Amino acid sequence: MGKRILVAIDGSAEAAEALQFAATEWPDAELTALHVINPADSATGAEGGFPGAADQWYDSAKQRGERVLSEAAATVDREVETRLEVGRPTATILGVAGGEKPVGEDDPAEPFDHVVLASQGRTGLSRVLLGSVAEGVVRRAEVPVTVVR
Repeated sequence: MGKRILVAIDGSAEAAEALQFAATEWPDAELTALHVINPADSATGAEGGFPGAADQWYDSAKQRGERVLSEAAATVDREVETRLEVGRPTATILGVAGGEKPVGEDDPAEPFDHVVLASQGRTGLSRVLLGSVAEGVVRRAEVPVTVVR
């Protein structure tokens, strides 16, 4: 079995560049692009006070995630598997990298050999206040991580 690379995709140009980097750096590896729907992003829409707000938010976030993955995969000239998950980004990336199977699937998932993700380049106070997915993944991953800037 060849090397399996997980690439976190958030819809930014930097994330697309990270996928392009992984495709170039590991031409024979199996690439999986992962987009995480963060439930914390629903705070304003889901609590809008009308029935179905959470479902409406989720449907919209899912459509956006599928579009983000499709657009990112189209930037490389090779096959890229895509995966859409819901959760806190850092924990979800780490879980998927460690072999967490997709919801609703019975077959066991294989862990990934490497994680690639982009850094938004936050420094100082903005990094402290907003947190950093890249930093959290680098600190806690059990596999090698490449951060593309």
